[in-house]
Amino acid sequence: MTITLKPEVEALIQRRLASGVFQNIDEVIYRALESQDAEESWLLLHEREVSEKIDRAIAEADRGECTTPELSRALLEEQKMAWRRQQRH
Repeated sequence: MTITLKPEVEALIQRRLASGVFQNIDEVIYRALESQDAEESWLLLHEREVSEKIDRAIAEADRGECTTPELSRALLEEQKMAWRRQQRH
């Protein structure tokens, strides 16, 4: 099989090869496809839960209950700091 890759895809493959984790292009492509299959399988198994979360988020947005990206980042930063404090004890 012969394929033509966009330069940015070839650059991604070359970075993976340069990492030393993969021996050849076949391994890089195989791992990428394997990861995609795993993700698709997970989504199929959790389709209902994902759909429910999306529906809840849309309903919250419709009610104006969304937060700004800045507030979301601040909340995540607070959670990260709390987690780090817990890890020290």
